[in-house]
Amino acid sequence: MSTQHTHYRACHLCEAICGLEIVTEEDRIISIKGDDKDPLSRGHICPKATALKDLHEDPDRLKKPVKKVDGVWQPVSWEQAFDDIAQRIAALQQEHGDDVVGVYAGNPNVHNYGNLTHGRVLRKALKTKNNFSATSLDQLPHHLAGWALYGHQFLLPVPDIDQTDFMLIFGANPIASNGSMMTVPDVKKRLKAIQKRGGRFVVVDPRRSETAEIADQHVFIKPGQDAYVLLAMLNVLFNEDRVDAGHLHDRLDGLQEVKQQITPFTPELAQQKSGVDAAQIVELARTLSDTPRAVVYGRMGVSVQQFGSLCQWAIQLLNLLTGHVDVVGGALVPSSAVAYVKPGEAGAGHFDLYRSRVSQLPEFGGEFPSTVLAEEMLTPGPGQIRAMFTLAGNPVLSAPNGRRLDAAFASLELMVALDFYINETTRHADYILPPTGPLEHDHYDIAFHRLAVRNTARFNEPVFDAEEGSRHDWQILNELGAAIGQAKGLDVKPLPPPDMLMDMGLQTGPYSAKAGSDHALSLAKLKAEPHGVDLGPLKPSLTERLCTENGRIELMHDFILNDLQRLSAHTDKAVPRFSLIGRRHVRSNNSWMHNYHRLIKGKPRSHCLMHPEDLSSLGVQDGAEILVRSRVGEVRTVVHASDEMMQGVVSIPHGWGHQREGVKLSIATQQVGVSVNDLTDDELYDASTGNAALNGVPVEVLPVEAEATQ
Repeated sequence: MSTQHTHYRACHLCEAICGLEIVTEEDRIISIKGDDKDPLSRGHICPKATALKDLHEDPDRLKKPVKKVDGVWQPVSWEQAFDDIAQRIAALQQEHGDDVVGVYAGNPNVHNYGNLTHGRVLRKALKTKNNFSATSLDQLPHHLAGWALYGHQFLLPVPDIDQTDFMLIFGANPIASNGSMMTVPDVKKRLKAIQKRGGRFVVVDPRRSETAEIADQHVFIKPGQDAYVLLAMLNVLFNEDRVDAGHLHDRLDGLQEVKQQITPFTPELAQQKSGVDAAQIVELARTLSDTPRAVVYGRMGVSVQQFGSLCQWAIQLLNLLTGHVDVVGGALVPSSAVAYVKPGEAGAGHFDLYRSRVSQLPEFGGEFPSTVLAEEMLTPGPGQIRAMFTLAGNPVLSAPNGRRLDAAFASLELMVALDFYINETTRHADYILPPTGPLEHDHYDIAFHRLAVRNTARFNEPVFDAEEGSRHDWQILNELGAAIGQAKGLDVKPLPPPDMLMDMGLQTGPYSAKAGSDHALSLAKLKAEPHGVDLGPLKPSLTERLCTENGRIELMHDFILNDLQRLSAHTDKAVPRFSLIGRRHVRSNNSWMHNYHRLIKGKPRSHCLMHPEDLSSLGVQDGAEILVRSRVGEVRTVVHASDEMMQGVVSIPHGWGHQREGVKLSIATQQVGVSVNDLTDDELYDASTGNAALNGVPVEVLPVEAEATQ
């Protein structure tokens, strides 16, 4: 007679890392529900969590390595795959140099601690400068701001949402995303709690999103024009003598230069460019200044645009110059049990140490922006990428100008994918090395505890045993790195299992016995607490944790000066009639979530949204098909009228368009929808970093009938 077992772990499908209670019977999942005893998520889950059953049971998931022979996938042993790949890489690098190989790491890597800890083994063996990741399609401006102001790319203050009384949100929809660069499960309840205690929150966005619907105020803004509004708010603070950095005042350098440089960016100019009323901008600045517990937060809408770095810098300055950084109810730095950021902590980051071969864009933290990935593969000459490794990534659907990327991957001499799906990108691979599924290995959320709105720690045991002959991600990286190293004559040592590395981190971290903490955390102690350990609310700690060389906060940097000049030059440019933005849904925040029945059921969500008056001006009916065209491509899609859209704004969600030949995703390929990244432009990016500008893309919209007659 079979017996049911109850397991506790975190959901890995978004940044909220909600605690789960999973009941199993033999190799089957019986139920998934929220863990009421989890101190961070407090029993909350969203619909994504139940899809873990679909993922675990997915017949499309690869479980053994495969090799493409004459266009047909054939099984291959791990040993043969490692040896073949190593020999081919060694030969290519010997002939063309180390940079002939590129590595792209996708979003799922940050949800798998074995990838985070052991990816360096492969990179050590390859010795290439051509490293790329989803960071530059997403949050790179956040990391640049943290590095520039506080000395470490992961020293990032997050909103103290549970204790704030005024929250100003730019370009973010946390009710759909469950928070991002702000680990905040149960965010809807937390936002409503602000209102219940007499506070307010305001959303500035080109779309009246799910978050804006419950906000105290929603302000429409033209896509890509947020920098004008943020700088105008800073201007108000200076002009009305409202600058007060509180206890950080004596730590700031460059304040007068900031004042001088932002003088031209007035509320009136911001109104002209953004459509936000100048009086509203002044009122928002005053409210931020007058509210003791207040915070500004900005996410995808302000990060993935042409002035993303300037926006994230301005958001940090708004919080700093109103005394809302490192204070309760403002923006606080989480204190994580592992990888606690302090002076001397590894991984601080570096910027512009070298540049990409073709477009000469700067590296950050050893990575080039993914906007240059295609050109580095397609442009002949010394240093051209001829071989690629993708680690749990699908840039053909996730990066700009996806059709060009598609052609670039098809042109490679060798491609290796660490993935368990044959998707739009991995279909081009010569070898696919599939890791175990997420419920078949242990896990610790290294990245998201660093961004959490409450300090907690939790270790996840496997729910199921790994199948015989399978490999965890970290084992693949260890063995593949060692094989390549041996073929190249390098001594590449494997790393210990990631749980051992976590134990070392816990026992030397801020909650360890060594640090004098009553928690005395260790791996054994966390394993004995399957619901996790509550380490308390966020507290001020920035002054002793600043990682800058002089322990001060330098407000002005060369890249900001360049951006301010660029924004001034941008002032005279006409705003296009139609601008493209993305759209998130709680069931669909990434391209890898469309092969699960529980996440695609319900009304279709891949359609385009436009304001009714825009459709009327085009002579297009609600529910009709339209053609949307950009510099790089065009798509046909169904459009629906919605007054939640600002006029002149076109919204198409990310991650759809799974109909390419060779894709082996039986559910995803049946779904309608187009890839918005067939429209986004690889030449449209934030000039400071090369971070992709996926929002504010100029597009033309045509009725299909009109297009057919042209």
